[in-house]
Amino acid sequence: MSEVQTQDQRIQLVLSRLEAVIDAENKALGVERDYDLKRSNALKSRCLYDMTMLFKRIRPGQLAPGHKRRLDSVRAKLDVNEAKVKAHMDAVRDIADMIKESVAESEADGTYSAEQFQGYSLS
Repeated sequence: MSEVQTQDQRIQLVLSRLEAVIDAENKALGVERDYDLKRSNALKSRCLYDMTMLFKRIRPGQLAPGHKRRLDSVRAKLDVNEAKVKAHMDAVRDIADMIKESVAESEADGTYSAEQFQGYSLS
């Protein structure tokens, strides 16, 4: 097997893995409550790292037209992924803010629990 064929196979493998991770994450975000975003992010980061290392040795002109099209497709999916992850993180931040505000309001509403006054006497 020639070095070019091996390189083509590596490119195909890395792009396939990255595309599968991105597709799964894009499909799950906002739909699957128990989706492991941390694990997915780790997989995506590893694929991007592998791709970066692989492409360090390749000049853009050396890429086969099929790889260029696939790379463009992956880039488009990454753009969608970026928007979905940002929307997800914004939603998480908004919910956390609502919870903080709710707790602050409940603590400032002028009511006190009996536990707060245990040990105090009015005389």
